[in-house]
Amino acid sequence: MRLVIVGDTLLDRDVDGSVRRIAPDAPAPVLEEERVSERPGGAGLAALLAAAHGYEVALVTAIAPDAAGARLIELLTAAGIEVYALPLPGTTAEKIRLRAAGQVLLRLDRGGEPQPPGDAPQAVLDVLREASAILVSDYGRGVARHPALRAAIEAAKAPVVWDPHPNGPPPVPNVRLVTPNESEVRRLAGDAGNGSGLATAQRAGQLLRQRWRAGAVVVTRGAQGAVLCHSGTTPLVIPAPRVSGGDTCGAGDSFAAAAAVALARGALVSEAVQEAVAAASAYVGRGDDMSDKSDAIERVGVQAAGQLVAAIRAKGGTVVATGGCFDLLHTGHLATLRAARSLGDCLIVCLNSDESVRGLKGPDRPLTAQADRSRLLAALDCVDAVVIFDDPTPEPVLSWLRPDVWVKGGDYDSLPETELVERWGGQTVIVPYLDGRSTTKTISEARSRR
Repeated sequence: MRLVIVGDTLLDRDVDGSVRRIAPDAPAPVLEEERVSERPGGAGLAALLAAAHGYEVALVTAIAPDAAGARLIELLTAAGIEVYALPLPGTTAEKIRLRAAGQVLLRLDRGGEPQPPGDAPQAVLDVLREASAILVSDYGRGVARHPALRAAIEAAKAPVVWDPHPNGPPPVPNVRLVTPNESEVRRLAGDAGNGSGLATAQRAGQLLRQRWRAGAVVVTRGAQGAVLCHSGTTPLVIPAPRVSGGDTCGAGDSFAAAAAVALARGALVSEAVQEAVAAASAYVGRGDDMSDKSDAIERVGVQAAGQLVAAIRAKGGTVVATGGCFDLLHTGHLATLRAARSLGDCLIVCLNSDESVRGLKGPDRPLTAQADRSRLLAALDCVDAVVIFDDPTPEPVLSWLRPDVWVKGGDYDSLPETELVERWGGQTVIVPYLDGRSTTKTISEARSRR
């Protein structure tokens, strides 16, 4: 399966450093450079993200014969991407971000006004004809306007995903999916794009779908997920997983690339959009790390918990932990978890594994496997991470996490973990437990009724 990406590529350069003083000759901060990182931007970033997931990727773009262009080709080919470069008059576009403490102080753009790329060789037209899927990643610099490329894309049998730009041309007719974000929709849809929220996304998305004669338009809304507008009158709303922090630059590229790959596998448009929302959220959650870390998005596992604890402690925050089997999640559990979360800056749930539950509750338990139990817990807004343990007690995992507060729900007079938690200066507390809510009782009642 080969994904062919068509679009404008630029060179992203991040200059990171520290600011400790103001310039004596101007009211400006002085950035002391510490490191410089470079990566492909625009369509090049979309190609990089797709290649990082193991897909065969070809990039059709325009690159000038200059130092920045040579660096782009070097970075792209090193990532295993086949580059089909059209000649580009002028200079390669560059975006240089000067950053301190993770914040952008200034962005310097190079490359000037975009120039129309030169002729497309036959090899470019052949690769489009043979593609399993095509993604047009338009950054408004001219590649998506190229007449020969547009004709080849329109004639292609592969599914086409078009990521538009307000300064670019409309998609060719019969594109399978167009992926504008809310900001782009407001500029592209005219009066229909006025306002914000779900109703505006639906109204503008349907207008653009009809104008462009596209199979579907999905309006991406960042943390609010996406709205899929198709031939039906009722839109499909796909929520996004909760993500803490992260840089959203490149999330749209990740979304579009994931959608194109899913369509190439034969997924329905609705299924492709769901995969794309998850991929974009994962990208934001892990920042510039291109590896697959979906567990970090679901906040399940030792790595997710360890990273969270380190981040909270670096800020001087309070780490709270609680534990249990959570076999059938009920309102008693929810009351305990919410109370525990209110005691600090994050809540980590130490979850008994299936083996551990069987040892405690008997061979008929758990009713719900640990993979499902952990995902349900991680989906709660009061839970920040879940770590699964196999031992009869949570003491080994507590010795690793070293929470500041260890919480149990119920009417315990004492807890065996109290002495352990006190060794590192932590505190054990009990929070109220709702009467009458019990997994064992629920199971017993269900069996008696049967």
